[in-house]
Amino acid sequence: MVVSAVCFALMAVAAKLASAGLSGSQVAFFRFAFMLLPVVAVPSLARKAVTFQRLDLLLYRGLFGGVAVLLYFLAIEHITVGIATLLNYSSPIFSVAFAALFLGERADRRLLLPLAAALLGMVLAAGGGAGGSLHFGLWETVGLTSAVLSGAAVTAIRAARRTEGSWSIYGSLTVFVLIATAPFGIAGFRPPAPWQWLLLAAVGASSVAAQLLMTHAYRWVTNLQAGVIMQLTVVLSLLLGAVFLGDRLAPLQLFGSLLTLAGVVGVVRLQSPPRAVE
Repeated sequence: MVVSAVCFALMAVAAKLASAGLSGSQVAFFRFAFMLLPVVAVPSLARKAVTFQRLDLLLYRGLFGGVAVLLYFLAIEHITVGIATLLNYSSPIFSVAFAALFLGERADRRLLLPLAAALLGMVLAAGGGAGGSLHFGLWETVGLTSAVLSGAAVTAIRAARRTEGSWSIYGSLTVFVLIATAPFGIAGFRPPAPWQWLLLAAVGASSVAAQLLMTHAYRWVTNLQAGVIMQLTVVLSLLLGAVFLGDRLAPLQLFGSLLTLAGVVGVVRLQSPPRAVE
């Protein structure tokens, strides 16, 4: 799970570098085109991907997850990779509400404090730039919306895992993201330069590795462990953005980032459901 979190962070940085000359939707399209390769290349995986019992749950997972990924990559294109990832990975706080609405899970009242902390932290991290002035603009809102939809997608995954295999869920996400990103990617298509193809390949390879490692690791780690460990992606994205992209966090943004991480970890800890081992 730790290696998966590292791969997701590397994917985000590679996507940011690629989006310097390509649109975020085009980068997202190529990411999932690469992710489709294992299913296309291995017949046994293809059969697993099209074996399902609840098509409706896979459609929900694919639809919410597909649009969430598209918005995440658009946010990466327009704001710093660390802040975009921070906003996107706040999805656990929204999955609580969706689980209560659609899975009938009771929301612990103790969640109110970490929820409030996470929301306040996101506002400070995304809007507390140089000079300490707060500004939560369009692309920060896009990043936050990606988190809301990711929360819905996670809830759909948890419902689908009661009847569906991991590869059918993987396949539904891949196909729906390709459908969601294709119109935008094709409309604004720019032929990638050789160095951009290398970055797109890095985005695709790290995504495949991260997704497969995460799915594999869920057999042995609890939801609590997974939720906390995956916040490593946010920390690494912030650090890698500072080291390789010249991103700098103002003191207010740094405080907001830490507050968001603490709030998300608190939500994960209080609302972690029991683990089902395959």
